[in-house]
Amino acid sequence: MNKKFTTRDITATSIAAALVFVMTFFLKIPAPGGYTHLGDCMIFISVMLLGTRRGALAGGIGAALADALGGYTHYIVPSFFIKAIMAVIMGFFTYKIFKDKKWGWLPGAFVGGAVQVFLYTVIKIPMYDLEYALVRLPGNILQTGTGIIIAAFIIAVLDKSGMLNKLRLEEKH
Repeated sequence: MNKKFTTRDITATSIAAALVFVMTFFLKIPAPGGYTHLGDCMIFISVMLLGTRRGALAGGIGAALADALGGYTHYIVPSFFIKAIMAVIMGFFTYKIFKDKKWGWLPGAFVGGAVQVFLYTVIKIPMYDLEYALVRLPGNILQTGTGIIIAAFIIAVLDKSGMLNKLRLEEKH
């Protein structure tokens, strides 16, 4: 496995990070204590198209940038790592555990999404308090679930049209 990032890798990862940013920053749905967004959907799609490492970088960078420009600066570092962890978990399921299964990415998205919800809840306890963290829990679950559902639809359309494999970079992890 080639560990170097090529110009193509950097370009594709940058475009995916920009799309994560746009889906997070511009498609905000107000929720108590913050907002819900569709950035997770783009992270799941990024892992499918770019592989684990590039998808994790795109997710972390795009989410951190949305927090930085959106006034949520205290979330920049947690978002970078939590979104990257979610993508790595999804990638592990997709390219290691269920690598020969058409919908093998879906369990990874669910597990990665659950870990994301857990980590954001844990992070909010020292930032705010337990009550706030628990109040935001349903919104975080809704955000992640919506991201999985929309990603499943988009991935299914891309697969059915034959574009999924055409858009994928060669190295998947």
